[in-house]
Amino acid sequence: MEELDGEPTLTLIPGINSKKRQMCFDWGPGEMLVCETLFKKKEKEEKVLGCPFIYIVRKDIDVYSRILRKLFNESHSIFVGLQRIEEESAGKSRKAQLVRVSKNYRSVIRACMEEMHQVAIAAQDPVCGRQYSSQVSILSAMELIWNLCEILFIEVAPAGPLLLHLLDWVRLHVCEMDGLSADVLGSENPNKHENFWNLVTLFVLQGHLDEARQMLSKEADANPASASMCRVLGDLMRTMPILSPGNTQTLTELELKWQHWHEECERHLQDGTFASNPHLESLCKVMLGDDNALLEQKELLSNWYHFLVTRLLYSHPTVKPIELHFYAQSSLDLFLGGDSGPEPLDNILMAAFEFDIHQVIKECSIALSNWWFVAHLTDLLDHCKLLHSHNLYFGSNMREFLLLEYASGLFAHHSLWQLGVDYFDHCPELGRVYLELHIERIPLNTEQKALKVLRICERRQMTEQVRSICKILAMKAVCNNRLGSALSWSIRAKDAAFATLVSDRFLKDYCERGSFSDLDLIDNLGPAMMLSDRLTFLGKYREFHRLYGEKRFLDAASLLLSLMTSQIAPRSFWMTLLTDALPLLEQKQVIFSAEQTYELMQCLEDLTTGRPEPRDLEGQRPQDDDIETTKVEMLRLALARNLARAIVKEGTLEGS
Repeated sequence: MEELDGEPTLTLIPGINSKKRQMCFDWGPGEMLVCETLFKKKEKEEKVLGCPFIYIVRKDIDVYSRILRKLFNESHSIFVGLQRIEEESAGKSRKAQLVRVSKNYRSVIRACMEEMHQVAIAAQDPVCGRQYSSQVSILSAMELIWNLCEILFIEVAPAGPLLLHLLDWVRLHVCEMDGLSADVLGSENPNKHENFWNLVTLFVLQGHLDEARQMLSKEADANPASASMCRVLGDLMRTMPILSPGNTQTLTELELKWQHWHEECERHLQDGTFASNPHLESLCKVMLGDDNALLEQKELLSNWYHFLVTRLLYSHPTVKPIELHFYAQSSLDLFLGGDSGPEPLDNILMAAFEFDIHQVIKECSIALSNWWFVAHLTDLLDHCKLLHSHNLYFGSNMREFLLLEYASGLFAHHSLWQLGVDYFDHCPELGRVYLELHIERIPLNTEQKALKVLRICERRQMTEQVRSICKILAMKAVCNNRLGSALSWSIRAKDAAFATLVSDRFLKDYCERGSFSDLDLIDNLGPAMMLSDRLTFLGKYREFHRLYGEKRFLDAASLLLSLMTSQIAPRSFWMTLLTDALPLLEQKQVIFSAEQTYELMQCLEDLTTGRPEPRDLEGQRPQDDDIETTKVEMLRLALARNLARAIVKEGTLEGS
């Protein structure tokens, strides 16, 4: 069994004393419900009312941050674009595309970090301000790690350019220089400023030698006694060999030039050229890459990885990627000096310098509060073909596992779930299963949201989920007495039973009100009316009324009779159909033939034969029985008259 990487963090729930009370909980897709129970530990223990609340413990609280939502939204489009990068693009073209994608991710992180920083400054509540500042630190660490991974794993910079990339990395993430430079250079006499030499030293520590020379020229102008020393040190800075991006010299040539330059710096130091000026002497020692001289500037370096890059710049500028972990470990040990242990960020950076991608992802998963970072970084590294050896033993590879976890967290939010759909789409093994499980749990608060979910399911041929959503919406529509909408949803769900139920409600409404609602829908059912017999009857019955309204009495009569004789009409509706036949029976023109009249008589007899004798039953009023009896008598009279007229008419036609 694997050991835990660390103790899990404790979440304190206010008002609940877990030492004295039993707690119950229930897991949801992205949260947990916690409450006290009345379970008695001992039989003699009395039931006492405890905490009356139910608490929601959320797993991914970052999805509820307004600023971080921008991070999720903007990175989503970058992720989708990355999946579309054609596999055919190879070599430098593909590498350039992947580097560009990485820079896009970093720009999104930085934009969110800057916005969070502004919010932290403007926060009125100190607690909120601290929370925002903490989030700024996390985002800054995320960009720092991502940038280093970009240099080492995506750009795969060789010896020479590697140091240039690491210098840019440190300059971007060590921001003390900007404020210090503005403070010193903004003063009336910069060389008299208390932080003048700190600024010059910081320029040298970060490899800004041109800026350092300019500062030394200010010192030379203001202090003639040290002018010659400033000029010598400035010349050393100017002649320091550096492999620039456009330079064509080989690493061997660079090493020879650098060795010669290094010896010249050492000669000046041995000759005591700067002995009378401690500041200049200290700068010369720094340029020689002296560890003790560098450690004296610990406050200006501020962290061990700045110390590392400065060491490499002045002692091993042609460092190879494979040598980085040795220099990184020694720099970490020297900088900490045994006073304290490494922080989680230090462990992550060290794993990166060791080119242990798996460990980088593992450490980030433990240290960071959500899955955004590891999911997107792992996906990018997977596109760089760097993760194929890291398959997990529980069903999917590392990329898919992290994307599934991240997307599952998005589904806990009321709007970000839409982003999660695309992440599931790009998980070939388990993405479909996860999507089916999560999409069923989305609360369909509005019809607009339901339509979004439905479109997503339909595009992916998720038949069962489509049926389920349509049934839910149909039931809601029935409860709100919106029968047209309910019928539409039941047809879309292809649910014959529910379509029958809604059709019965339509017929019941017609009996009570004498007219149909949602005529447009019923008139345009088309082939959908074949979903159930009752729906077919509803559509045909509405067609009967339309024919009658258009005075096409013969067609209307034929349709009415077929509805009864084909047994498609519910028996409970026969009396209504026979009553609808009355106006046709009373027309001056004979509508029903003798044979059709006999069939109507047979239907009436079948109906009255199966009906119990009128009596005062509980819940049935005597006047209702009288009305039914009157209807039957009127129908019999009308049918008899129509039969006589039809026989006479048909006999006359035969005689002629």
